[in-house]
Amino acid sequence: MNEPISWVVAYPEIFLLVMSAVISLVDVGVKSRLRDTTYVLSLLTLAVVAYLLGASAASGETLRSFNNMVVSDPMGQWLKCFAALAMFATLVYGRRYAGDRDMLARGGEMFSLALYALLGMFVMISGHNFLVIYLGLELLTLSSYALVALRRDDPQAIEAAMKYFVLGALASGFLLYGMSMVYGATGSLDLAEVLKAIAGGEATLKGSAQVLVLGLVFVVAGLAFKLGVVPFHMWVPDVYHGAPTAITLMIGGAPKLAAFAIVIRLLVEGLLPLAVDWQQMLAVLSVVSLLVGNLAAIAQTNLKRMLAFSTISQMGFMLLGLLAGVVAGDSGNMANAYSSSMFYVITYVLTTLGTFGVILLLSRNGFESENISDLAGLNQRSPLYAGVMAICMFSLAGVPPLVGFYAKLSVLQALLASSHPLYIGLAVFAVMMSLVGAFYYLRLVKVMYFDAPTQTADIVAGADARSVLSLNGALVLVLGIVPGGLMTLCAQAIAALLA
Repeated sequence: MNEPISWVVAYPEIFLLVMSAVISLVDVGVKSRLRDTTYVLSLLTLAVVAYLLGASAASGETLRSFNNMVVSDPMGQWLKCFAALAMFATLVYGRRYAGDRDMLARGGEMFSLALYALLGMFVMISGHNFLVIYLGLELLTLSSYALVALRRDDPQAIEAAMKYFVLGALASGFLLYGMSMVYGATGSLDLAEVLKAIAGGEATLKGSAQVLVLGLVFVVAGLAFKLGVVPFHMWVPDVYHGAPTAITLMIGGAPKLAAFAIVIRLLVEGLLPLAVDWQQMLAVLSVVSLLVGNLAAIAQTNLKRMLAFSTISQMGFMLLGLLAGVVAGDSGNMANAYSSSMFYVITYVLTTLGTFGVILLLSRNGFESENISDLAGLNQRSPLYAGVMAICMFSLAGVPPLVGFYAKLSVLQALLASSHPLYIGLAVFAVMMSLVGAFYYLRLVKVMYFDAPTQTADIVAGADARSVLSLNGALVLVLGIVPGGLMTLCAQAIAALLA
């Protein structure tokens, strides 16, 4: 039975949409170089939205509306809450950077587009229907294309935007084509109905099993592009490198939470009976992503490109948790595996915010702090920035007691719980690749603490940016020492999803 239309389910999205439009109008009259009024309104909007979502998630209720096309559940609400907080930190880190590069001189489009991109993430996360999910995806990607090209006088940024647009359009076509084939095989766009139709067997599918599996291949290809995993990773290094660093953080931070959500929505809530098929695809994607991402990152001298390949390997690691969920067998182990992936992607985004935050605050007018050599002797110039960057690098490398260690450990435990030789082998391979990855992360720490400084200019940053950066670094450390709260939150959210 379809649920009636209830606007209460979508009130955070409605509030964000209204405020995004209001901020766009208010910005017309703002004349300050750094768009102070637009900036403050954007941060207040994000703070209110995060509070509303956190309160909704804490209630533990699962609500559906708009004829089952929209779902409000703890997993979705928490992911949206963390995405709003990630965007909050991104705007704090990136405002001065954008102002120094005349990205705010013509208007505050960066703030407006960031809010519209966040709205697209919200729609993706809450969508329980193929068309709603695709609508949110397009809102996010179209905003992202414009953000990457925001520096219209920078040929490198324009080139990155064109590559992102062309490859993004191709991936969206893959996803849409796959969805259309699944619809043709099952006769429904609703994820719950698709799940029911597939679970009904060959009679329900009316001989469309081959069409369904082919559609699944295109769906997984589209999802792999959004996650940036091999072999659909071509855009990641070029866009990370070519985009303004503040925009790179917008692309590499909060959207990863939305990408994880649609993987869960489509593959678990909609296509779980086909797990034997998509499981094999994810296994190949995770192995080649860990291998290519880590090996390619070693050869990089540009910090943003190194972090791009690091992202590829980190997303490959996250996919291992999704694999383990199906192999584990019972629902309890399944919930543990999916919650470990959710914990992993949340902590990865947190660490990414701290890493790019340091890069943004070290950049200044006319200078991009994007080469590894630019961080030489950073500890002598600013122990705070060097400390935060070192904490983030150790976390990404999986060094205890930082939160990245527990994220990797939880995924490996989920793999080992299956007791299947193949997945035990995958766990061993993942550990070996983590050791390879530790080389380029620890190399950065060595450069900051043991090399002679190459930059002597004063580091200038506002009190807001320094405060958020300090809190960011502290969270990476504290959540590593006491990870139980966040792990429990993820476990309860996934348990409610699978109930």
